[in-house]
Amino acid sequence: MFKNFFLEFKKFAMRGNVIDMAVGIVIGAAFGKIADSLVKDIIMPPIGFVLGKIDLSNLFFVLKEGSKSKAPYESLIEAQTAGAITFNLGNFLNTIISFIIVAFAIFILIKFINKLEKRIIDNKNNLTPTKNCPFCCQNIPLQATRCPFCTSQLNKNKK
Repeated sequence: MFKNFFLEFKKFAMRGNVIDMAVGIVIGAAFGKIADSLVKDIIMPPIGFVLGKIDLSNLFFVLKEGSKSKAPYESLIEAQTAGAITFNLGNFLNTIISFIIVAFAIFILIKFINKLEKRIIDNKNNLTPTKNCPFCCQNIPLQATRCPFCTSQLNKNKK
């Protein structure tokens, strides 16, 4: 019983789609870390500087003071260490900006893949000379003697 279960699982796991999906998830997670670093280390510091030298990751509001020490807290880490309950607006903004960057990058990638796929299909269509079937008007190869769509016998003199 267990042997059949594991054989079935192995067959499932070794299918191309599952492996492709796993690779995509790993690459997506790595890309998410890159986008997160881009937001935290490159984009947010200049925005914080323009807004008055504020580190947006430390933009938080104390909802309840901590039991270990009282407010005010210099940083989010200090507030969390003190056991304070905080509303972390800066982290939320960083996450939104990271999401927008990842979504935009995926959009650009999909757009590029679709354009490339269209170009490949157009190149394939241009390789085979074609004509229209006089009976059903479908596009068929130039040397066809019978239409694959309507099965009409084609006159070799018509083009």
